[in-house]
Amino acid sequence: MTNKYKSLIESKTQHGSDSGFSPMFVPDYLFDFQKSLVEWSVEKGRAGIFADCGMGKTLIQLVWAENVVRKTNGKVLILTPLAVSGQTHQEGEKFGIETMRSRDGSFNGKHNIIITNYQQLHKFDPSNFVGVVCDESSILKNFNGATRNEITIFMRKMKYRLLATATPSPNDFIELGTSSEALGYLGAMDMLNKFFSNTQNTSKIGRYRGENVKWRLKGHAEIPFWRWVCSWARALRKPSDLGFDDSDFILKDLIENQHIVEANSLPEGMLFAMPAVTMQEQRGERRRTITERCEQVAELISDTNRPAIAWCHLNDEGDLLENLIGGSVQVAGKDSDDKQEEKMLSFLNGGSRVLVTKPKIGAWGLNFQHCNHMTFFPSHSYEQYYQAVRRCWRYGQDKDVYVDIVTTEGESRVMKNLERKSKQADLMFGRLVSEMNNPLLVDGDKHFTKKEEFPTWL
Repeated sequence: MTNKYKSLIESKTQHGSDSGFSPMFVPDYLFDFQKSLVEWSVEKGRAGIFADCGMGKTLIQLVWAENVVRKTNGKVLILTPLAVSGQTHQEGEKFGIETMRSRDGSFNGKHNIIITNYQQLHKFDPSNFVGVVCDESSILKNFNGATRNEITIFMRKMKYRLLATATPSPNDFIELGTSSEALGYLGAMDMLNKFFSNTQNTSKIGRYRGENVKWRLKGHAEIPFWRWVCSWARALRKPSDLGFDDSDFILKDLIENQHIVEANSLPEGMLFAMPAVTMQEQRGERRRTITERCEQVAELISDTNRPAIAWCHLNDEGDLLENLIGGSVQVAGKDSDDKQEEKMLSFLNGGSRVLVTKPKIGAWGLNFQHCNHMTFFPSHSYEQYYQAVRRCWRYGQDKDVYVDIVTTEGESRVMKNLERKSKQADLMFGRLVSEMNNPLLVDGDKHFTKKEEFPTWL
């Protein structure tokens, strides 16, 4: 009876076909959960790994790429955010995996694992590679449609593909669809039509945003949807999410302090400060209080003699912070790619004590474990805040991490929205991990410690 039940479940579950092979290289220096992810993703061939910051995604990617090289004797391209290519190369050297960096599309015959950043992809010919890795793949939505399309097209003919990210946005199902499409499974639109209902009778792809949605997961399709996602992706925040021991992955405390700065002026036509309501009012509030907020940040950072990051959103904020904080370096959008990387590495290697930059520039992929203090101006983007904090608050950090959030009374609605999204994201990603790994109970995946369970009435 059990076998019949298993057959019934299999017949009703959509799985992406495996296009991989048995691993040829599973080094002992991997943690047990990392070995399981490597084995699963290599056998899958085209896979997504959604593992939280500090879980060793870079090493997993390198070992995955080395397996593809040994199997095919071909080349694998690893795409990373800006400045992360250097860290990836260093990680390879540390663990004896040969790699080379390239920014111009050229490479030699000696190295089969080539590392570059996303901005340089147009210089490479996909016919030269048998596999590709997208590091911090959730960053793709920060690029314009043409760039995302270029990456998808580049990968389209690859037999071996790996996407790795700290978390797909926990309330953004569309990101799962675009990831599936990049891996060669269901396209984003096909995913929506199969598992979601269109609440506004429009074919335009919308994002799941609570009550105001264009696409809503069908009630009867919820389990099949997550089972389908689990057929090509694995998600975890800690090893125990896959049934392994957490003892080597305990985070230090995160201490968040909020500083309400008093504005020196009032909005035009107002007798006293009021919370900014519209986006226009909120932008006006932010620009009107640049000096006060930046001065508060400088006061919090200047005399500590410890590494710190000052996150900002406006060019004027970055320029003023750089002027106010001694020993700081600003990484700005106007800097060339080489200059941005040079400045980030200067901070990483101790050449600069304070890094000033925007989350959209420096909040993805980089590892700043030497730093445990940052300041942040709140915005409506929870993902930017989360990624910025996790540059320092990650597994391997040996100190408590302090985040000073600097805002004004007028931005109270922005802060409340960020807090709401933070709570929602915790709940949603907890559900994401639970739902994506529950199918393992049925599949009995040999790589993970969770075992097969069937109803007692069978």
